Amino acid sequence: MADAQDAKTKIVDAMMKLAAERRFEDIAIREIATEAGVSLADFRDAFPSKGATLAGFSRRIDRAVLTTPLGELANSSARDRLFDVLMRRLDAMAPYRAALRGISAWIRRDPTALLAMNQLTVNSMRFMLEAAEIESDGPAGAVKVQGLAFAWARVFAIWLEDTPPDFAKTMAALDRELTRGDRLVAGLQRLDRFAAPLRAVARAATKGRAGASRENEPAADSAV
Repeated sequence: MADAQDAKTKIVDAMMKLAAERRFEDIAIREIATEAGVSLADFRDAFPSKGATLAGFSRRIDRAVLTTPLGELANSSARDRLFDVLMRRLDAMAPYRAALRGISAWIRRDPTALLAMNQLTVNSMRFMLEAAEIESDGPAGAVKVQGLAFAWARVFAIWLEDTPPDFAKTMAALDRELTRGDRLVAGLQRLDRFAAPLRAVARAATKGRAGASRENEPAADSAV
């Protein structure tokens, strides 16, 4: 188990190193394996494809964020908690900015990669919401997660070109996106309150039809 995890770590490190130097689509699996010092068999055991290594990188960043508690922010507003979580995510990504620029450019050139990256982002944003102690379950949660994924993509694009160390444009963009998100969530909550009576009527009607159906069923024959 330790050897397998070590191979994954080396492969992700090698991929990010090469991605900082060359176009992502020009990097072959065998080159990543060579850079990582593992065999192709080890690569295959670790990841099913080159693109799958991006999922490994995403999980690395997720873990870096999730292992850090909210601390004093635990008692702050949901918005402030999420702002802090997402900024911590960007901090964790900072050593890989050069590689991420190249990978981002590749994603823009490849529609299939864009769809796959959206799913990766959705998975990560679900855990970012949980880290901020914000509900992510149910239909409303699904909308929040996808909305946050879109917002993250916009903030991420600004962060790639922003100026360290203060990242003022990034922080301003994240603030705007979370403000939009607050409005969306408020709208969803209003819609949920409006729809609640309709759902109750629908449930009652369904139960009524089910009861009538049972009453109309022929009685079972008595045993002789």
